[in-house]
Amino acid sequence: MHPYIKPLEKLFKSKADPERAEKMSQYMRNQFKYWGIMSPVRKELEREFIGEYGLPEAKDLKKISKDLWTLPQREYQYTALLLLSRTKRRWNDDMIPLFEYLIKTKSWWDTVDGVAPSLAGYYFRKFGGTKEVTGRWIESDNFWFRRAAIIFQLKYRHNTDEKLLYSYIKKCNHEDEFFIRKAIGWSLREYAKWNPQSVKKFVASTKLKPLSVREALKHIG
Repeated sequence: MHPYIKPLEKLFKSKADPERAEKMSQYMRNQFKYWGIMSPVRKELEREFIGEYGLPEAKDLKKISKDLWTLPQREYQYTALLLLSRTKRRWNDDMIPLFEYLIKTKSWWDTVDGVAPSLAGYYFRKFGGTKEVTGRWIESDNFWFRRAAIIFQLKYRHNTDEKLLYSYIKKCNHEDEFFIRKAIGWSLREYAKWNPQSVKKFVASTKLKPLSVREALKHIG
């Protein structure tokens, strides 16, 4: 375990709430343990921690992220995502293996959705390699990678690669997996803020699951 993490462990333990931790774990279908620290409190603790110990150096970033991911309490994974987001200027062009590790390990919507649009989406705009990497993701047997391929452009706004988005959706539009159906609707709903007519036309001409359609047209009718 990287020594940078030890003070954070102590800080989180000091605010542990076993009763709330059990409820938080139940909300996540008992897949993960928690310290029971609510989001506003956790964010304040993270601010306190970073204020005292700073952000990780570039050479330590991957090690610290993976170490946080191995700890049992989910709060540590949220902190890993925060640290990665706060250190974007320190990234090199070899971050994809780390992102893929974070997507496939302890996978659930909270962390996958934290990695794909905010981290991977930023990386592709800075370093490239979009089609090579996401093309691999969309063909993966792991549906979390397919979800990541569908939603990584969520923050691209009018710079969304429409052709790529629609092609990835068409590769998955037959799936019954909830998190894929939801991702399709979410990505279309977000893109509809910038190109509603295109989304309407795509939905009308593409066979999508009802959930995806409802989500896609939520704000544009």
